[in-house]
Amino acid sequence: MRYLTDFADNWNGSGNYKEKVSERALQMNETQTFEQPYVFGLDIGTRNVVGTVGYKEGNEFVVVAQYIMQHETRAMIDGQIHDIGRVGSVIRTVKEELEKQIECPLTEVCIAAAGRVLKTVTTNVEYEYPEETVVTREDIHTLDLLGIEKAQSILKEKNDTKFKNILKKLGNIFIPLIPLFVACGLVLAVNNIAGVYFGDAYKTTNTAQIIGLIGNAVFSILPILVGVNASKEFGSQMPMIGGALGGVISSATLANITLFGKALTPGRGGIISVILVVALAVFIEKQCRKFIPDVLDLFVTPLITLTISVLAALFILQPVGGAISDAMGILVSNTIASDNTIVSVLSGAISGGLFLPLVMTGMHQALTPIHADLIANVGYTILLPALAAAGMAQVGATLAVIRKTKNERLKKTAKNGLIPGFLGIGEPLIYGVTLPLGKPFLGACLGAAVGGAVMALFKVGAVALGVSGLPLTLLIADGKILVFLIGVLASYAAGYFFTSILGFEDPVE
Repeated sequence: MRYLTDFADNWNGSGNYKEKVSERALQMNETQTFEQPYVFGLDIGTRNVVGTVGYKEGNEFVVVAQYIMQHETRAMIDGQIHDIGRVGSVIRTVKEELEKQIECPLTEVCIAAAGRVLKTVTTNVEYEYPEETVVTREDIHTLDLLGIEKAQSILKEKNDTKFKNILKKLGNIFIPLIPLFVACGLVLAVNNIAGVYFGDAYKTTNTAQIIGLIGNAVFSILPILVGVNASKEFGSQMPMIGGALGGVISSATLANITLFGKALTPGRGGIISVILVVALAVFIEKQCRKFIPDVLDLFVTPLITLTISVLAALFILQPVGGAISDAMGILVSNTIASDNTIVSVLSGAISGGLFLPLVMTGMHQALTPIHADLIANVGYTILLPALAAAGMAQVGATLAVIRKTKNERLKKTAKNGLIPGFLGIGEPLIYGVTLPLGKPFLGACLGAAVGGAVMALFKVGAVALGVSGLPLTLLIADGKILVFLIGVLASYAAGYFFTSILGFEDPVE
């Protein structure tokens, strides 16, 4: 196995450096005296893909070619691949450009890739030779590949469950909308704060109306956007039909229609109804394509899909979605949003304390539609600040680890994870610090319970989702920024306190 340093950090793109690289590559091509194989290093980062080709000369690595290319917008987000096709295309271009520079093909690569989490699998493979033979380098390479394939199959088996796939699909529906949630949420936050401090005199102004219009941009057409994304995620070949169904469900015309003696309610069931209807529509679409000839597919399939889905939505799925949405609203109003202080505080504590285990299992993705539904119907989600306390408590637990540990490597890892932790990115701290140590993870969960209780006590809500940690301050509803910050400090302090009390076994250097 070859290991490469991170050339992305060391290469500054200076002209002199590139001239030296090109000159060296030219010399090698002209003389053809180089006998060692090239080493092709590929650094896949959040913004760029860096390809480097070179060879080892003594204790130095001599670079003969290098090429950097940026990802397309949002193909990679925070170290995670969100569009594998676009990322693969960039990697292919980098490889081809390097091959042009060195004028020879590149067949092997050493990849440096880092994100929030790196999963590892320990496995073994065996190969029995029929007779005594010399084990060659190719045999060892084959065993390596067999081991990788086996590890991949193990990971796939662990992750490829129906429940996890459903959660993943739910999360993927909303991921493309997060930038809009954040942007509109910030605008609404400004408007809400101004309304709190300047009163009704401000709320009736044109300025307030225009700012409110901008802030509600994504929420006014949220059913349509969710419908389109859900169609794509469920495998539709005509994703716009999901947007059409979202538009039907939220149409004001529904108020003029009476079924079974009761007028229909525009937007009833909100996001839940949209997802249910789109799931049915995609199923109908796929079934239609099994028997409808290709020559008729263009107009017959969408006609059947749209008609049946709309009827099913009006008579069945929208009422079902409405019942689910109402049930979630009742649950929230009778727990964390309850007027009973004891019930509210206990609910906030339980929600905050259990959130970190949910994040580890991926089950937190199931909460995204609940947040979106609450924001669409109520104007804010009271759940998000209480759950965000988990990440804040992680910070407190990590600070306790930094103070107590004598292990310099652990201390460095913890310090590197603090800034992302303050910004609401908790995975580096979960998987790099608290979880491996055991007790600090429990301390963080207990601290999160305290923080969640404080958030619930003050009824702190957020007007949008997509951010956590200190940046969430900008999205707090009704001008409750000060009490939110009190909850933040309580989470930090509680995480620190419980971790200090529980202690941990300091790893040996």
